[in-house]
Amino acid sequence: MKKAALAIFIYFLICPFACAAEQISLTLDEAISIALRDNRDVLLKTEEVKKAKEKIAEAKAALFPTLDFTGSRTYTRGLYAKDLPQSSTQFTLKQYLYKGGKTVNTIAQNKDELAVSEAELDKTKLELVLNVRKAFYTLLLSKEFTGLNKSIFENARAHFSSLEERYKNGEESQSDILKIKSSLANTKQAYEASLNEIQSTSALLKNLLYLDEGVEVDPQGKLEYQPVDIAYDEAFLKAMKARPEIRQYEAQEKADKRAIEVAKADGRPNIYASWDYYSKSTSALSFSPGKGWQDYNVVGLVFSWPIFDGWATKAKVEQAILDLKETQLTKGKVIKDIALELKEAYLSLKDAIEKIKAVESDIAVYKDNVGVSEERYRQGALSSLGLDDARLKYEVSLFNEKQATYDYIIARSNFDKATGGL
Repeated sequence: MKKAALAIFIYFLICPFACAAEQISLTLDEAISIALRDNRDVLLKTEEVKKAKEKIAEAKAALFPTLDFTGSRTYTRGLYAKDLPQSSTQFTLKQYLYKGGKTVNTIAQNKDELAVSEAELDKTKLELVLNVRKAFYTLLLSKEFTGLNKSIFENARAHFSSLEERYKNGEESQSDILKIKSSLANTKQAYEASLNEIQSTSALLKNLLYLDEGVEVDPQGKLEYQPVDIAYDEAFLKAMKARPEIRQYEAQEKADKRAIEVAKADGRPNIYASWDYYSKSTSALSFSPGKGWQDYNVVGLVFSWPIFDGWATKAKVEQAILDLKETQLTKGKVIKDIALELKEAYLSLKDAIEKIKAVESDIAVYKDNVGVSEERYRQGALSSLGLDDARLKYEVSLFNEKQATYDYIIARSNFDKATGGL
């Protein structure tokens, strides 16, 4: 009984530590590195790139000769005076000399498809880095916001306690008590909502980094404003060169042109050289030059030209041409979308910069107000609750600056992504 009690005691002693969530501290660069290494979207696109490389190797195989072996064993019954077994082997060596340009164009097409896959991988990485940056800084801001809401809640609770004492002394009405109770409930709800926001943003970041549910991320960083010169015209030119979507559809356009030539090759002549080596066993009962194993070989040059295939090749060519037109139309649409995205990101970034300048003046006002309030408190002309109110307003102004800085960082990230780099 004592051993059982001791075991239960040890379990409850150790369990809180065993069940506690693992916490890891990450900088933004570390978070991005983990995401690029472990995120499944990136890994899937990486596999697509590997597959595209293997398709090139598959297409190049048509440049080499093929060698086939065939072996058989037959047993003929009822045709000759006695049952006749027969064995045969055949080696066939074939080398295509001309396939209507199909091999060369297929290799080139697969190389262009590889470029498409690589551009899609770069696009996935670019979007992933943007999402990680947003989640990382949102988590930082959520923690700051939670701290502010906690201060507001504690301030509201202090006001409620003070007003409650005055109500007991008959100095305040019940209506005032009900109003501040409602205000206190609202500040408490805002505080709890901000705690939930931390959990939600943390879950999003962990999903992007592909971390276990039991891991808690502690972001290490600051919301800092780093001025940068922005010029829309230069950014647009950069986007047209650096955006992976542009490279993707340029490569796809080349691949589609090659696909047209591949389709046309089905209506062109084929030329190949072949060598066949035969070896088979014969008997005196069969019609053959001699008895026993007979070996001989055949060398040939074959020319074939499909004269009529029911217009199947024509239909394939038309389909390939339509695919090219669709790619060209999509490319034009993507260019327009990128220009619009860049314009919106540019305007948002300018607005964010102006917002930072506006909140800086507010901070100066509330900071001066705190200094005046502290002096009045020392002189006994202001209560401690009044001083707390002044400090809270200053704290709110500091958070507004962080909010504006956060908006700037997100706008800057969107602008950098729109130009093709982060």
